[in-house]
Amino acid sequence: MAKKASRLTAEEIQALVDATESAAPDPEETPVEVKKVEFVELEEAEETRPRAPGPVDFVFDVPMTVEAVLGTTELTVREVLEVGPGSIIELDRAYGEPVDLYLNGRLVARGDVVIIGDNFGVKITEILVSSQEMQAMSPTA
Repeated sequence: MAKKASRLTAEEIQALVDATESAAPDPEETPVEVKKVEFVELEEAEETRPRAPGPVDFVFDVPMTVEAVLGTTELTVREVLEVGPGSIIELDRAYGEPVDLYLNGRLVARGDVVIIGDNFGVKITEILVSSQEMQAMSPTA
């Protein structure tokens, strides 16, 4: 059975303090050098540090079309014209299957549908293209 922890008395604490104060320093112990830390202001650091463009900075402002495809189906014009509120369109995928993510018309990833509040989103679970293929898809490449 484990011993119950007890608190030190004032006399025991004083004895420990006296013992550490009276202990002779170890001659083999290396002295510790203490230096004051100097911090640079964040604004100064940003101004003095040159910023080189990163490897993908040039594509940050390139517009791209992203599509999340739950499934597909083929309908006749008559069937499309009959679609209205409450209509059900049967897709070629079962419930719970991954959603395909297309970037500029090319399949690049798969993921799961998530609901956050009143919004839908896609949690990416699988990337299907390499970084070299992504660079090749860039319109500026």
